[in-house]
Amino acid sequence: MARNAGAEYRTGGLLDYVRLPAGALDRALGEARPDVDRAALADALRTYHRDLGTLSPAVETLLTRLEHPASRVVVTGQQAGALTGPAYSVHKAADAVLLARQLHTEDTPVVAVYWVASQDHDAAEVASTTLLDASERLHRLTLDVPEGVPVGRVPWQAAWTEQVHALLDAFDAPAEYVAAVRARVDRAVQGGGSYADVFARLIHDLLGGAGLLVLDPMHPALARLMAPTLARELRRPLASSQVIEAAAEQLIADGFEPQLRRPVGATNLFLEEDDGQRRLLRVDGPDLTTGSRRYRPDALLALLEADPTRITPAAGLRPAVQDALLPTVAFVVGPGEIAYGAQLREVYPLHGLRQPLLWPRLSVTWLEPNVTRLLRRLKATAPEVQADPEGVLGRALAAERHASAVTTERLDALTASLDEITLEIAALDPTLVGAAARTRARTTARVARLQGLAIRALARAEDDRRGQLHRLKVHLLPNGVPQEREMNFLTFLLKHGDEPLRQLLSLPAGWQGGLDIP
Repeated sequence: MARNAGAEYRTGGLLDYVRLPAGALDRALGEARPDVDRAALADALRTYHRDLGTLSPAVETLLTRLEHPASRVVVTGQQAGALTGPAYSVHKAADAVLLARQLHTEDTPVVAVYWVASQDHDAAEVASTTLLDASERLHRLTLDVPEGVPVGRVPWQAAWTEQVHALLDAFDAPAEYVAAVRARVDRAVQGGGSYADVFARLIHDLLGGAGLLVLDPMHPALARLMAPTLARELRRPLASSQVIEAAAEQLIADGFEPQLRRPVGATNLFLEEDDGQRRLLRVDGPDLTTGSRRYRPDALLALLEADPTRITPAAGLRPAVQDALLPTVAFVVGPGEIAYGAQLREVYPLHGLRQPLLWPRLSVTWLEPNVTRLLRRLKATAPEVQADPEGVLGRALAAERHASAVTTERLDALTASLDEITLEIAALDPTLVGAAARTRARTTARVARLQGLAIRALARAEDDRRGQLHRLKVHLLPNGVPQEREMNFLTFLLKHGDEPLRQLLSLPAGWQGGLDIP
């Protein structure tokens, strides 16, 4: 179920710092937001979609909603990964659509927006993706994306299209489903443009018809609307870093590890220099520097005016820039982004804003029929397998063999017996209580460890014979990573057609769990 009950601000450490949608969605819809020129925003998005080749009647309908004076936005976003990247990139997009549907009314139209992180320059995080075919073979696609260059500046290469086609040619799946995915890819690449453009077209192809608007902050028309926020940051280049560091210190005091640190002199701004590399700006006396070049603040303001795509926000500023551009009611985020959000609440007031609600994203582990059958046999869930695959299989085998020595019941009985002995010893000689307790703790810990070793030995022996554990891990822990953080969503469309997409869009916003594919 969607999570929508509780307090707006939760207490108890990390969550003190963020606004979560626990009981606050209705209030957020009625909350006054700084004025946004919705007509200018819709016009810029219209220009972007026209240039992208995705301006359709469905997009025009969404832009008309956005132009409404009371419109609001549910926004999410992700790096422009290969073939849409890990499945959660699509899950976030779908959740924005689902939440926007839930909140939308005629009086307060709500539009879902997907922020394509085209300014990102970390090639290692976007160049590869993993797919699993019907023969349970993992396919790894890796494209040679240049490091240090914003992906919105990287032209899509014909060689990359050939790599994708080669993967699809080798992929074992029903021919009609492979053909359908191939057509999606071809539509995305035929428009040309950048690496980020191909990603944006794929996301649009999957979810544009369901009500999602894609947005590329590097498109000149949209970058121009963000320039005032970046200019404000340039005039006080260390203010946001200082409040982020203050929040980091408070997190440490509360016993948490901060996700974001701002070293002395570091701003929350990147500059794309003349060589095409994107570098962090740092304050050095009256100037700003990238390490090799120095810039006067007025020169950077002039550059921003001339080409607003050259100066871009770092992670500590990007959400505030996003929410200065959009009339945001909720920001769909993953667990790591919530941790970032815990440090960014006080960045917003520097730009006359209030942090919007952070909506924990929908999370799906896709369970194909063969996986469902294995899980039923093992009497286990997908999260249990992902947390301890060997333990799940070993315990199931132990139960089948009635090997009670490795059950929790036997360990509990041993613990209870040792507790009784400790009490009896204490009654005879109170000075021995400490020694008895230590002996009890060591004994139970050692027996638990022996149980674990025995369980894993059973799992290894069984896996050598039947490969059950290997099969489960390939599906649920591909390359040792939980499925939705590693497996590409197109995996499931290739093997099952559009049914997983229909299932995804039928879920409640914020849904969490394993989903059986028929």
